[in-house]
Amino acid sequence: MSAICVIFDLDGTLVDSERLCNQAFLDLLPEIDESVESLTDRYRGRKLDLILADLEVRLGIKLPEDFEQRYRGRVSELFENELEPTSGAREMLEEISFARCIASSGPPAKIKLSLKLSGLQPFFGNDVFSSYDVGSWKPDPGLFLHAAEAMNFEPEKCVVIEDSAVGIEAALAAGMRALHYSAHAKIESTPDSSSFNDMAKLPDILNQLASGF
Repeated sequence: MSAICVIFDLDGTLVDSERLCNQAFLDLLPEIDESVESLTDRYRGRKLDLILADLEVRLGIKLPEDFEQRYRGRVSELFENELEPTSGAREMLEEISFARCIASSGPPAKIKLSLKLSGLQPFFGNDVFSSYDVGSWKPDPGLFLHAAEAMNFEPEKCVVIEDSAVGIEAALAAGMRALHYSAHAKIESTPDSSSFNDMAKLPDILNQLASGF
């Protein structure tokens, strides 16, 4: 049996989707006077309902009732044309031998599309868990705890790979080890979580962690 279970976030961790998700806001809301990088930093890992509420307050507008539907449609269009795995993600998944799953805040249809377009679906099979199925969104630990139970691992035997602060918070609240990934920004390691900026480094990091269990 695998010594540990690796629980991967999806958006911004395994697929380079955060920029595309925020580009969709710029495409649909010309009132936004910010860069896609600024929006990505602000909304990384956040629940869509909270993002939309924040946009209404900041822009001083009421979004149309069909905005979420239009937004998800625009995201799907951008994904179809531009979505790619994060750099080194495919090679990393080919190298690691630990049990692994995905725990994403996105809806199941978006997760399925992302895995299909990126070619990463075969690495996970049915071991894919969505906040929309569980009814728990990060930073609440419920999604990660559900994933651990479904994978038959105790929380302390799980290592979470996340790109967002809310995801790291959820992992720590679940009693799991947390690894903070960012290819684009400097992240300081803390006593509770470690950071890395290159997926090629992850197999060695996981091997070292597994040897301590």
